[in-house]
Amino acid sequence: MREELEKLVAAGKIGRQHVDPLLQLIQCGYCSHRSWGFGKITTVDTVFGRLLIDFQSRPGHSMDLAFGVETLKPIPSEHILARKASDLAGLRQMAALQHLDLIRLVLKSFGGSATADQIQGVLVPDVIADDWRKWWEGVKRELKRNGHFIVPLKKSDPIVYLEAEISIQDRLMQEFRAARGLKARLLVMNEILKVLDQLTDLPTVSAEIEGMLNAEIISHQQTMPALALEAVFTRDEFRRLGGLTAGDNEISAAVIWNQHTNFGQVFEDLPATKHKQALQSFRDAFPDRWDALLLKMMNGVSARLCGECARLLIQEGKLDNLKDALARLISGHNANSELLLWLAKERSDAFADILGPEVFRCMLSAMERDQFNEVRSNRLGDFVLSDSELLLELIASADLDIIRDLTRALLISPAFDDKDRGSLLARIVKNYPSMQALITGGQNRQETGLIVSWSSLERRKQEYDELVHKRIPANSKEIAIARSYGDLRENHEYKAAKEMHRLLMLKKAELESQLVRARGTDFSDAKSDQASIGTRVQVTDPANQHTETFTILGAWDSDPTNGIISYLSPVAQGLLNHRPGEEVEFELEGTRRRYRIDRVEPIDPAQAPAAPVGAGSSDADDSHAATAEDQAAQPSLTPTG
Repeated sequence: MREELEKLVAAGKIGRQHVDPLLQLIQCGYCSHRSWGFGKITTVDTVFGRLLIDFQSRPGHSMDLAFGVETLKPIPSEHILARKASDLAGLRQMAALQHLDLIRLVLKSFGGSATADQIQGVLVPDVIADDWRKWWEGVKRELKRNGHFIVPLKKSDPIVYLEAEISIQDRLMQEFRAARGLKARLLVMNEILKVLDQLTDLPTVSAEIEGMLNAEIISHQQTMPALALEAVFTRDEFRRLGGLTAGDNEISAAVIWNQHTNFGQVFEDLPATKHKQALQSFRDAFPDRWDALLLKMMNGVSARLCGECARLLIQEGKLDNLKDALARLISGHNANSELLLWLAKERSDAFADILGPEVFRCMLSAMERDQFNEVRSNRLGDFVLSDSELLLELIASADLDIIRDLTRALLISPAFDDKDRGSLLARIVKNYPSMQALITGGQNRQETGLIVSWSSLERRKQEYDELVHKRIPANSKEIAIARSYGDLRENHEYKAAKEMHRLLMLKKAELESQLVRARGTDFSDAKSDQASIGTRVQVTDPANQHTETFTILGAWDSDPTNGIISYLSPVAQGLLNHRPGEEVEFELEGTRRRYRIDRVEPIDPAQAPAAPVGAGSSDADDSHAATAEDQAAQPSLTPTG
């Protein structure tokens, strides 16, 4: 090929300076262009002095030899890009079985070093089509254990390949000595802890680390206590591993804790992985008052740290102290949003006596304070919205008056925008329909009083008393017994008892709503000139001359067999306020009915027929009344008496 190129030089088609670069380019067979990327040289035409190159975006591209040698960069056949073009299947096999060989190939292609992003860019998706992150995490562990690779702590720094192998111990200790600052040294020490089984002289390593850390701890204990504490924990770990003993007058964790008062900030500055160890050292530093200090601190730290503090308190038998402190903060509306966020996420039965409607009121106060103080995040509000069960669980045991007060508070609270507030209000209305009128500001059927007979009212009260004083307490005992069986995730008895608790509380709210609206009567003031509550109405169907008699009584009085109907039923609503001789028409169960009123007479209060025992509180009667209330929404059918 050199002879052909020399002829082109003689013919003046290329310069002599082009010969050697062209030979290298042709010998490699692959090249890269700054605009067109990687390409394969397919033809060298020495007659016309041109190259034919297959670029990805320009297959069969023709280029003048002189121009090509000046704009193209030769790519050796062992380069990762060339291997992808010539042996992609082989590279994929290397990715599956020979991880380090593949990384070595990539690093050499980049001149001996490359960042993780560069490695990913050249391998994905052609060589590695599956989960890159999972694959790379496994490969990194292998790289760190191999003496030919230097894996930096920072992701943006390049991974380096070394021809001469260096032991893991020597490499990491070099990094430890060269690290600038205590934080950088701690990062290196965490890497050392991961490869302890490959260290050849752990006592020597531990002694050197201990000496350097003691000097750093002294200089950081006042200005950066969290970093100094982390260094103490790491120093003590290496000392234990190396079988060394503590020196005289060295700084301990207790010394650092006793030099500071803003404990919450020190904890927050520590890595989350060190919180548990830091809490143990805190307890040891203040053996007589650690629990009181933690309880005070919890109202000023993150939700995650609140959880760590609570676990330690419970583990040490301080659950009652924790609950008392929480109850005081909640009742005074002094709990902050992070503490309430932890409590909302925790929601275990250990805190069942605290998790009530007042917690939600306290949440509103905390979020409003955050807004006033211009706190940017609203993690508590986001969680309240995302957890569809939280609000309903908090108000499940509340009386209807308390739920009404909470609904008013939510309506005027600036803690949520209109859309989010509407979402929360919809959850309340779904389970407590009587709140609808409070939200819309108008009257609806749920706020209208219910006219009921004294006997049916007494039955409803008895049902409520049995529910509150017998069924709900019995259910609470079932929950406690089921909880004692262990693992709540697989405890079917516990789940069933909790579901029954939810249903009982819904029934309690329903009865409270009904009783607060009920107005007892003996129907003695019934009108006789028109159909009204407390009258007996005789009607005739004009189509077949069939005669029927209906006795219109209270909302919970229904005995269709004996012609007794609730004034809320569709039939009664069609008759009410109409006089003898008038014809009425209404729809019942999808069928149009037409009646002529023949006679109206008031019932004798002393002889008023009573609904059958239990009928006033039956499920069928409740559903019938509910259907009737839907019909009663029409103004023309509203009773006037």
